[in-house]
Amino acid sequence: MDRDAARTRWAELVDLVNSARAAYYQHDAPRLSDAEYDALYAELVALEGAHPELASGESPTQTVGGARSEMFEPVEHLQRMYSLDNAFDADELDAWFERVRQGLGSIPPMLCELKIDGLAVDAVYRDGRLATLATRGDGRVGEDVTYNARFIPSVPQVLVAADGVVPRLLEVRGEIFFPVADFERINAEQVDLGLPVFANPRNTAAGSLRQRIDRREDELAAVRAEGRSGDRTAQRIARLESELARAVERLANLRLTVHGIGAVDGVEVVTQSGAYAIMAGLGLPVSDRAAVHGSQEDVRRFVDHYGEHRHDVEHEIDGVVIKVDELALQRQLGETSRAPRWAIAYKYPPEVVRTRLLDIQVNVGRTGRVTPFAVMEPVRVAGSTVSMATLHNAHEVVRKGVLIGDMVFLRKAGDVIPEVLGPVLDERDGSERAFVMPTQCPECGTRLRPEKEGDKDLRCPNARSCPAQVRERVFHVASRAALDIEGLGYKAAVALLECGLIEDEGDLFLLQAEDLLRCDFFTREPARGEDGRQLTENARAMLANLREAAQRPLARILVALSIRHVGGPTAADLARAFPSLDALADASVEDLSAVEGIGPTIAEAVHEWFAEDWHRAVVDKWRRGGVRMADEVRPAGEQPLAGVTVVITGSLEGYTRDSAAEAVTSRGGKVAGSVSKRTDLLIAGENAGSKLDKATSLGVPVVGPAGFAALLDQGVEAALALAGGESDAH
Repeated sequence: MDRDAARTRWAELVDLVNSARAAYYQHDAPRLSDAEYDALYAELVALEGAHPELASGESPTQTVGGARSEMFEPVEHLQRMYSLDNAFDADELDAWFERVRQGLGSIPPMLCELKIDGLAVDAVYRDGRLATLATRGDGRVGEDVTYNARFIPSVPQVLVAADGVVPRLLEVRGEIFFPVADFERINAEQVDLGLPVFANPRNTAAGSLRQRIDRREDELAAVRAEGRSGDRTAQRIARLESELARAVERLANLRLTVHGIGAVDGVEVVTQSGAYAIMAGLGLPVSDRAAVHGSQEDVRRFVDHYGEHRHDVEHEIDGVVIKVDELALQRQLGETSRAPRWAIAYKYPPEVVRTRLLDIQVNVGRTGRVTPFAVMEPVRVAGSTVSMATLHNAHEVVRKGVLIGDMVFLRKAGDVIPEVLGPVLDERDGSERAFVMPTQCPECGTRLRPEKEGDKDLRCPNARSCPAQVRERVFHVASRAALDIEGLGYKAAVALLECGLIEDEGDLFLLQAEDLLRCDFFTREPARGEDGRQLTENARAMLANLREAAQRPLARILVALSIRHVGGPTAADLARAFPSLDALADASVEDLSAVEGIGPTIAEAVHEWFAEDWHRAVVDKWRRGGVRMADEVRPAGEQPLAGVTVVITGSLEGYTRDSAAEAVTSRGGKVAGSVSKRTDLLIAGENAGSKLDKATSLGVPVVGPAGFAALLDQGVEAALALAGGESDAH
């Protein structure tokens, strides 16, 4: 790029980045996703690297954050607040390590902590009392939000030390954020009030913290002081009271985590980790996930661990911050005009991005529910490229305020289906159009209707023969949640139906090799010496796996039948109470409702399912196909685990997940899918994941394979005697 072109592009990038910063920091309404902003900023840095003369003081690469708004009084920070440079992959992280090595001669101990997706703040305590709480602003001057701090329980108003001695001056830096659960609740409230949803927790926290509570209180006091009576005045007071209560509640749900230190007088600080210990001792909230590591390999393991477990944390994170732990070495490395050289943020793949909503179409599910979904320009989010996302139902489309043609915010959390959050309103040009929900099933033409009055979902009532519903039910039988039949994927399910090998899911277990030979999808050309077309290896495997799946426990069979409201835990409850399919089919609504965990809605759904002739025909076909129709029932005296709830995670030698669960349930125990305070025992096999972490945090006893064997052979007391043994539990 020549000099003139570089200067032109530089000016464009400066405008784009500064505009994005203003929207993000001043208005809490981002116009770009984090990924788009990072890409623009990286291009600007690279351009200035190639043309150093462009890196003037007006460039955003030379400044921190965004300009302060005029809503609040200015607060000058005692020590400057910096932004962080970013690393987006292992090579960039290694390059930073190399710069540290060159600056210090070796790699010193590093403090690693989670990068909270929140709002950076600066708090100053004088003689142990909160003097100011301010936003970061431009790094030198922020906004005074001290008044609002009194409503945030996690921001201490007074520091308390065990020895009674507090620093004369203490400036700390931290992050104000919303826990994920509160973020989702707040967004739901926004929708109920007809307001746009927040794109991410950071903007929710910023919008909540930067409310003028004092002005709301003054306005309410002024109206009351007028002393007027009448309905309009009463309504106005009620509205102001409601708005104030909602604003205060938002503040009460905010959390603070402290992650840095500025000016200090009255306490000696030698290391970053030591500073955290001091702050925790004074009652300041410090993350319990920060850790000091002495090697690059250990740092990488920390980064990789939270890359896999980022959704196990109670708040949103978008990466890990790595800091040189010793403050003297931090000073030796110094800072650039905007970022310290002694710290870096390793950022995970983005989970909120922007893309164009090209169309809204509908999908018909296995229970007949017709679900709108978004068709979008492909975009990379959370490490994968997506082009479709759920929109749940027609009411949700209206609730989110999205139009076909909109630029939208898209979110994908781990393995969760991508979800459209809402439109980028500033991007609209008038060409967008509203989505119209169809009135007929797109697959079979049947008129759509809600199942019962008041339902938001529309359904196709043609459950017996709607091609979409049959196809989805066949595929569901093979899913991991049901019978987990390898080889029977979506394409195979479609082929079975299109080739006329099955009419519905009832025919699956009647399939024979000669049936599959009639369909090209399951066959291959004969090799030399073979007579006629042959089954593919996948087809042979599918047949073998069908035979094996037919012997799954009754609870899994119930899930595979696609009975409304009957998922894994409910199926397990039903199988314990009615250990044969015939007994369940003959049960009355009253019998079903008497089962613990089964309410009237589920009882009605089960009873109605077995009342359908074609459903009983499916069961009869499965019976002829050798599907297991009953569990082994132990005598009452052989139920040693009655009343015991366990969770199983990881792999146990000699057991599949199903056989391990059946070993527990056949002895009267209950196997839950997630850990809670009601869990009696966690069975942790090889490669135990986040459930082990949660059990530890909740104080749930944990055992490994030896403890599992003791549980089955001798009962829960014997297993509990082995709980806590590290060699066994890990």
